[in-house]
Amino acid sequence: MTTSKTNPREPHALPYYITDPTPLPSHIPSVPEIGATSAPLLSASYFVGARCAPYNEDFMLCRSQSRSGEIDCLKEGRRVTRCAISVLEDINKNCQAEFRKHWGCLENENHDLSRCRLDEAPLNACVAKFLNLTKVIPNSDGTPINDYETPSFFKNKVKAKYEQ
Repeated sequence: MTTSKTNPREPHALPYYITDPTPLPSHIPSVPEIGATSAPLLSASYFVGARCAPYNEDFMLCRSQSRSGEIDCLKEGRRVTRCAISVLEDINKNCQAEFRKHWGCLENENHDLSRCRLDEAPLNACVAKFLNLTKVIPNSDGTPINDYETPSFFKNKVKAKYEQ
């Protein structure tokens, strides 16, 4: 390897992760990691938002009022994480087949929600039935997406793509 005149050091990759071994203070309860990749989190995001809204609002309020940002709000952040874990566990317990099908589609379609609408409808119906959580689009009229007679996403090319 050659080095440049401006940087005499050899390039290298770090073979380790930099972590802080300092334990959290005792007043902050521990919480496990969510343990999900981006596709399942995206698939469940509206349901997490619906159930965990009070915890999210508490965290954001704490964060906006704190002088040091997230450091003072770790307790509230842990509540948000525990709530998200509970939503994912409930969806997996009651609607596992529909959930896996939807997030598998998202994984294969580069996380494009519009390409997975046909797999999303059964998931929304199942979650509404068993968990009483509906997918409401923010800044809309508040109607759950399941209640539209002809959802707008069926009026475009997506429907034509799946009918072939």
